[in-house]
Amino acid sequence: MGPRTCPGTVRSPVSIRAVPSRTCPATAVGRDEALGGSGYPESMADISVTPVRNPPTVATRRKTRKIHCGKVDVGGDAPISVQSMTTTLTANINATLQQIAQLTAAGCDIVRVAVPSQDDADALAAIAAKSQLPVVADIHFNPKYVFAAIEAGCAGVRVNPGNIKAFDDRIADIAKAATEHGTGLRIGINAGSLDKRLAGMYAKDPAGALVASALNEAKLFEDVGFRDFAISVKHHDPVIMVQAYRRLSEVCDYPLHLGVTEAGPAFQGTIKSATAFGALLAEGIGDTIRVSLSADPVQEVKVGVKILEAFNLRPRQFEIVSCPSCGRAQVDVYSLAEQVTEGLKDMTVPIRVAVMGCVVNGPGEAREADLGVASGNGKGQIIVKGKVIKTVPEDEIVATLIEEANRIAADFPDEGSPQVLV
Repeated sequence: MGPRTCPGTVRSPVSIRAVPSRTCPATAVGRDEALGGSGYPESMADISVTPVRNPPTVATRRKTRKIHCGKVDVGGDAPISVQSMTTTLTANINATLQQIAQLTAAGCDIVRVAVPSQDDADALAAIAAKSQLPVVADIHFNPKYVFAAIEAGCAGVRVNPGNIKAFDDRIADIAKAATEHGTGLRIGINAGSLDKRLAGMYAKDPAGALVASALNEAKLFEDVGFRDFAISVKHHDPVIMVQAYRRLSEVCDYPLHLGVTEAGPAFQGTIKSATAFGALLAEGIGDTIRVSLSADPVQEVKVGVKILEAFNLRPRQFEIVSCPSCGRAQVDVYSLAEQVTEGLKDMTVPIRVAVMGCVVNGPGEAREADLGVASGNGKGQIIVKGKVIKTVPEDEIVATLIEEANRIAADFPDEGSPQVLV
């Protein structure tokens, strides 16, 4: 199934007041002389870019049912949410709440906690009551913890049909309890704990087996009149994972929780998650996401947020645009980008800062950002909202960018945040 385009979302035009009749290739002899000795074409100062206030998205969201996870809606017209999971012992209430606070600060929308023991189940009520985020209890093996989580006031419960003892026989009771307490569920199918009855099918068609398991359980819940659930069909292989979610999206309208399970260490897991999520989000598939990394869960949230921001599915926060550098660079781009990123790491307003090292893309990228520098010959033009405001030596670029970024941030609430259309 090919990607669907979203009609009516186009970039605002670039207005050009003056264009040179001839340009000089960047590699030509006498480049600096041809550019007036400054490193930039003089006419570039006459280019202005109209800010994009309604950024386009790559696809129309798939229409799904909407369910509630505490204060966060999932599916329907609700924004795609970012989830993560605590790594603390859930029974350690203070440590768990502290990590939830860290996840909240990073941009997490929903948090999941493990419940492998009675001590963990006993802690759920306090955690659910004090958490800044909706709490989802993650239940495996013992069905009594499903009911304990619902009674404790958790916003949601993830159930694993593949390993909860006699799960199918408890569905009517689980649905009744969830309905009485207004608790949403997630049918969480995972390749590593798939129902053994589907082992033969999995050997031939792993994606099909994941989908079959999810639909079997969904049908059992439907048969008792319960539909307040999301579904996930996770696999460690991004290709199989994408195939499974595509097939599932074609045959049901339940909200889908995207995830590549056991994705690996931070670098590998980020790549696997970004590629799989990107393929599905580009087709409008996905209502909530969890990036699984063998790393601090705060990193999971940061990666998930950035994936959604890259697709304009979440309002962009602070972003650095910097060139990869090459033989044309006339300043230390690596150092500049790292220093600016470090200096603005606590920036929370949605501004874009461009750090560019040469005259090829530098002026244009800098003008499309809220703030930027187009560098050359050991100095840089500082550009704010498409206008050159000053030229500074290389050793003053970082301090100037940080100063201007903070000034823009101070004025930003008056402008409002860009609207994301989906």
